Amino acid sequence: MTLSVEQKQIVASWIAEGLNLAEVQRRLEREMDLRMTYMDVRFLIDDLEIEIPEPPKPVVEEALVGADLQPEPPLVPEGVSVVVDKLTRPGSVVSGQVTFSDGQKATWLLDQAGQLGLEGAPADYRPSDTDLAEFQKQLHASLRKAGMA
Repeated sequence: MTLSVEQKQIVASWIAEGLNLAEVQRRLEREMDLRMTYMDVRFLIDDLEIEIPEPPKPVVEEALVGADLQPEPPLVPEGVSVVVDKLTRPGSVVSGQVTFSDGQKATWLLDQAGQLGLEGAPADYRPSDTDLAEFQKQLHASLRKAGMA
């Protein structure tokens, strides 16, 4: 599809005004009765060697620029959190969930042989020694509270 010199200038002025490609596509159809796909409009802009200006960066209010703002810390659970399931998982004596201090969650279970297992965490995940000690401490307290230890 070829455009006249005047039409090319109009399209260039639309881009200079800050219209995006979808807006140019709509105006081509509405004002020039030219139906083009979005990709065709993109190719047209490239063929006309028109540079699409970068969108303006958001203006930060001066009050915020001068303020001594500290970034908020990420929402990571503090310490280790242990929960005992109300319904025990099949094949276990007791089970539940644990969230370690780094935010990693896993399912724990204690089988009939007294073996403690963790499931649901990545295969290469290894909680810190501090987290493991805290997990065992909280697990023992939770089981004692439930009358199981």
